[in-house]
Amino acid sequence: MVEEFFPECSAKGCRARAVWVLRWNNPKLHDPLHRKTWLACEDHREHLRDFLNARGFLREVTEFRAPPDDSTP
Repeated sequence: MVEEFFPECSAKGCRARAVWVLRWNNPKLHDPLHRKTWLACEDHREHLRDFLNARGFLREVTEFRAPPDDSTP
């Protein structure tokens, strides 16, 4: 049996499938082009976005797209 894995939301305790990517950086610690990534489910997107935005860390929010499956011939 093959177990399917999928990216999970970054919100504490949440195991829901990620559908959003929040890219951010802390300008006091990171180069301006450096990006860290949090993933969010639909329920936590606004909460995580507001948390990062309030600190001036949020750079962009985009829809999560899984990388292509390299095992297909």
